[in-house]
Order: sequence, then structure tokens, then C-alpha cells
Amino acid sequence: MDRLITPSLASIRQAGRVLALFLLLALPAYAAGSVVPASTLPWWFWPLALFVTCFFIGIVAVPAGIGGGTLFVPIIGGFFPFHLDFVRGAGLLVALASALAAGPMLLRGGLASLRLALPLALLASMSSIAGALLGLALPASAIQTALGLIVLGIVALMLVSKKSEFPLVAQPDRLSCALGIHGVFIDGASGRSIDWQVHRTPVGLLLFLGIGVMAGMFGIGAGWANVPALNLLMGAPLKVSAGTSGLVLSLVDSSAAWVYLNRGAVMPMIAVPSVVGMMLGARIGARLLHVLKGSVIRKMVITLLLFAGIRALLKGLGVWV
Repeated sequence: MDRLITPSLASIRQAGRVLALFLLLALPAYAAGSVVPASTLPWWFWPLALFVTCFFIGIVAVPAGIGGGTLFVPIIGGFFPFHLDFVRGAGLLVALASALAAGPMLLRGGLASLRLALPLALLASMSSIAGALLGLALPASAIQTALGLIVLGIVALMLVSKKSEFPLVAQPDRLSCALGIHGVFIDGASGRSIDWQVHRTPVGLLLFLGIGVMAGMFGIGAGWANVPALNLLMGAPLKVSAGTSGLVLSLVDSSAAWVYLNRGAVMPMIAVPSVVGMMLGARIGARLLHVLKGSVIRKMVITLLLFAGIRALLKGLGVWV
């Protein structure tokens, strides 16, 4: 009995430390920007702050399956002195970097499925291009406000939804059978071998068209929408949903990122330290996905998204600038 309890407590303590360190990083960045004028800071301050912050974002984002951009855009856009267009352009690259860094580990561990990811990513990639064009045409304040509302809406959805670690899918639909969308993975927390399959595949394909538009418009990768759609709608296990979400992000973000690059909305001084920090943190996050319980991951996601959503909404409304 002691052997079963100890890993659970250790995982919770470990997740708590990660969350505390992450929040402590965001608050000093805001304090520095609000108390000390940006011109008095050395040139290397903001790139270093981006690197450290993105390192911890990567640790949290991969186990949550939400993509680094989901946390990067509202936090960096809210606490760092950069225009939102540059932040969104870098956010797509950040989400792409975290997905690519964690992808090989997730595939080897059976926590990501190519058969599940590819059909969904194909549709979402096409619609993300339209979303990116729309986002660059709208005012930054409107995008910031809409981003805060959407993130808070996802928090509310996750709070009221009974997310299951291992959803019961009695009968797969014809499309998922034709595409061979099923698999087996070993849960690191319990040591069990889990057989899984999905249903409602046609509805899932249509939903990912809308997810792609939001991914391109807000530059956040839409991993926050991928995981609920895969888990709640299609019935994939929570950890498989989180792992597969990273594969979907890598394809969707690649398409939308080209639009931002073509419009000159990607600044190397912002993108490079962010991407490097995210990739290093994502490798640690991929290892945590094997040992952390799904309930711990869910609490981390809700807390971080609530914090980022409130900040984005208040800044878009001009209340907390």
C-alpha cells in the first residue's frame, strides 16, 4: 500500500514546485516592466527573461498537451513590452518547438498516435492559414480581449467537464475503423496496459477545422482545444490525447507560422530565446508525462490558463496595462 501512495504524493509535490517556480518567473517580469522604464534595462534582460520563462512553460505545457503557445502568448503579451503581433508570431514557433522536441519521446512511449493525429491535423492546418490572415487584420486590443475570453471559457469548460483518464468507447465508428485509429499504451503511473479506440470521428474532423482557425488567429497553437476534443468528444485516453495533441500542433503551427513570417511578424530577438528555452523545457515535460497522474496535469492546466486568461482579458480591456 505504501508503494502505491508514495509515487502519487511525490508527483503532486513535483507538480507544485513546477507551478510555483513558473508563477514566480512571471511576476518579476511584470514588476520590472511596470516599475523600471524599459530603456534603463540592459539589452540582454528581456531575451534572458524570455529564455527562463519559456523553459518553465515547456515543462508544464507538454504534460498538459496544450502547446507552449497557449501559455506563451497571454503571459508574454501581458508581462513583456512587445507588440502582440510579434508575440503571436513567436508563439506559433514556440508551440511548434515544444511539440517537435517532445514528439520523439511521446511516439516511442506510445503516448502519441500518428493515425489519430494526421487526419485531424490536415484539416486544422488548412484552416489555420485563414485564421492567421484574419488575426493580422484585426486590432491588437480586439485580439487580446478575445484571447482572454476564449482562455477563460476553456477554463470553465474544464472545470464543469468530467474529464476521464480512460474514457469508455463501447463501439468505434466506421470512419475510425477505416482509418485504423486505435492503439495500446502503458500507463507509467499505474503500470497498466491500456487498449484504446475512438468514436465520433466525423464530428471531430469538423471541430478541428474551427480549432485551426483559432490557432492561426491567436498564435497559441490551440493545444488547449485539442486535448478536450480528443478526450471528451472522441474518447481517447487523457495521456494519449495530450501526446497526440503535440503532433497535431507541429503540423498546424507550421502552416500558420508561414503567414506571420511572410508579413514580417517574427522578430528573432523574441523568437530565438523563446524557442530554445521551450525546447529544453519540453524534453523535461515529456518525461513528466509518463509519471504524473492525469488529475495532477488537469489541475496544472486549469491554474495556469486561469492566470493567463485573466491577464490577457484585463490588458485587452485597458484595465491592467
